[in-house]
Amino acid sequence: MKVTIFGSGYVGLVTGACLAEAGHHVMCVDVDAEKIALLNAGGVPIYEPGLDTLIAEGRENGRLQFTTSPEHGVAFGEFQFIAVGTPPDEDGSADLQYVLQVASTIGQHMDEEKIIVDKSTVPVGTGDKVKACVAEQLQKRGKDLPFHVVSNPEFLKEGAAIADARRPDRIVVGAESEEAHQRMRQLYAPFNRNHDKIVAMDIRSAELTKYAANAMLATKISFMNEIANLAEHLGADVEMVRQGIGSDPRIGFHFIYPGTGYGGSCFPKDVQALKRMAEQIGYEPLMMKAVEAVNQRQKMRLVDKIHAFFGEDLSGKVFALWGLAFKPNTDDMREAPSRVIMEALWQAGARVQAYDPEAMQECRRIYGEREDLQLCENPDQALDGADALLLVTEWKRFWNPDPDNLKKRLKQPVVFDGRNIYDPRQMREAGFRYFGIGRGERLV
Repeated sequence: MKVTIFGSGYVGLVTGACLAEAGHHVMCVDVDAEKIALLNAGGVPIYEPGLDTLIAEGRENGRLQFTTSPEHGVAFGEFQFIAVGTPPDEDGSADLQYVLQVASTIGQHMDEEKIIVDKSTVPVGTGDKVKACVAEQLQKRGKDLPFHVVSNPEFLKEGAAIADARRPDRIVVGAESEEAHQRMRQLYAPFNRNHDKIVAMDIRSAELTKYAANAMLATKISFMNEIANLAEHLGADVEMVRQGIGSDPRIGFHFIYPGTGYGGSCFPKDVQALKRMAEQIGYEPLMMKAVEAVNQRQKMRLVDKIHAFFGEDLSGKVFALWGLAFKPNTDDMREAPSRVIMEALWQAGARVQAYDPEAMQECRRIYGEREDLQLCENPDQALDGADALLLVTEWKRFWNPDPDNLKKRLKQPVVFDGRNIYDPRQMREAGFRYFGIGRGERLV
């Protein structure tokens, strides 16, 4: 089958590469000429494990191509995927201008039946707006062409997106017609052989499913962070609590790890957008407000502990920071806790020596050159002369540091563990002051 994907960002590239791997012919369209030139030259604009190899294979076998021409894109594919960004607007709602621009473009150039697939995360009712945009452009051209609008939200985890696309837990398809459902079933047949993973529904339900899924996961994270903070005050160890509740199959172990709050391109934006959707219809979203409020407070948790230990004025203090990306196996720093932490430390007069296996270039792009930020070549360089170590992202290479090396390089043996990857007892026995999230010494 021939598939056009508008938007060559995270979702568009992963979806396109995996569809091409499955035997479909895919054309990715993007308005960013530099990005398309990079892709056509064999580069990849984002870091995702395995994506560069998959894209290279698709280009070599001729099933994956990239262009800036919307006319070519519309003419190419029977399926027209919309995978452009929906950034938060000023009021927190999702900005649909790019989605609707693509819908209008499709209507302006289509000359045969198309299946238009909303892959972007969009508010409930967007399918109706896409349909109206396409119909308006066809009417202006005096064309009466059939088309179908489908909601097919993505459920990709950054850092594991290739595996998620190849072996999806479920494939949600929202459509108005049985014909559209059947065509989507044919498209996804290579991913649907072991057992039927397609969950067929109407468009509005599919649109809400995406927001509900992300909001549910964000809720689990905020809930566990709330329990961790409570554990500190009550003298409990949240790691033991986590194991105690996670062993209940009704709860499970996924997304119940306390830390410095959630970040990235999805959870913060989607919780905010769902909250705004509710407010627009006159419903007060108490749960979403609480989830968001807890997360914002949690991002400052390490900073509060640092102030409690070192004082409010951090002038002259230097902090080693391990981990800039919002999670391991990505270079994404959007809404990352590291940003909140660094900016608060700078505000208090401190310097930061930071290291991340993948996000150094992204950090440099965001903050440029600053006297109070040193981007280090390796974890040891970040430690040298620092007053304390802040563990912010749980990359595997940070899990087993040499305690003697830490003590030799740090000015004093103080560790603030924002991901609870170190054992408090072992750290104390090794001579460290150790402060975790819901475990270790209590400061605040």
